[in-house]
Amino acid sequence: MPEPQSAPAVLMVRPASFGFNPQTADSNAFQHAVMPLDDEALVEFDAVAAALRGAGIEVLIAADTAAPPKPDAIFPNNWVSFHHDGTVALYPMLAPNRRAERREEILEFVLREGGFRASRSVDFTHHEAQEKYLEGTGSLVLDREHRVAYACSSPRTDLDVLGDFAQQLDYEVVSFDALDAAGKPVYHTNVLMAVGSRFAVLCAEALPNAGRRAAVLARLQSTGHEVITITRAQMRKFAGNVLELAAPGGPLLVLSRTAFGSLTPSQLMRLEAHATLLPVALPHIETVGGGGVRCMLAEIHLPKS
Repeated sequence: MPEPQSAPAVLMVRPASFGFNPQTADSNAFQHAVMPLDDEALVEFDAVAAALRGAGIEVLIAADTAAPPKPDAIFPNNWVSFHHDGTVALYPMLAPNRRAERREEILEFVLREGGFRASRSVDFTHHEAQEKYLEGTGSLVLDREHRVAYACSSPRTDLDVLGDFAQQLDYEVVSFDALDAAGKPVYHTNVLMAVGSRFAVLCAEALPNAGRRAAVLARLQSTGHEVITITRAQMRKFAGNVLELAAPGGPLLVLSRTAFGSLTPSQLMRLEAHATLLPVALPHIETVGGGGVRCMLAEIHLPKS
């Protein structure tokens, strides 16, 4: 039986030291060095969790630890992914201060509190010794049903580690280059595209090579996805940083209010044909952290015990 594309549960990590991370700024053009307001980040975090629970999504909230300070702990999808066959994957991350986010007690919390079962652990973190990185479902946009992993190359997404992932988890890789309006590599694949059960969002104009752009579009269409293209300006508004989840009433598409406001009526109508939209407000997290709501959610596909 194919793996479901969407998960009914997510892991979130409530931050203890949210803020601008200078160690990730060189590769993340979405970050802005403004004074962090811890209370504002927590207010936004709690509102996202409440909105998801209100929509019927199971939300497991792990607590960040104050020491060492982890300014990006709010984005757990970069260091762990949970899979339908019971696999837990751990990923190599570029910034040294992000590696402390990988905490065994969080994995134990997910299994204990959620009643989930893990049967295998795949650890890619040894690649950090060779300065090669693959930052989870930031670097990877997974079509879980069809076993296709989409990935744009960047300082945070290395082709060798991609190959290791493909071999260990049995995925086909579709890799490509993607550039922002300034000609800089897009730091994570999940800010320029998303894959749902029957649709995909893609910033096609960010793919400079026409042949690769056509190949990505063709692969998405070959798996039955309606492709909704967005502009680079909409990508900057996190319109590609969206996530489909499995709610009791059907597919739920979580996106930020920033992203929602950037989309045209036609784009919204096409998305609404596939999922109920759940806009959530997190302007402070997006501005300071350079990541959106999808980055805050590590979807849990593990089987229940």
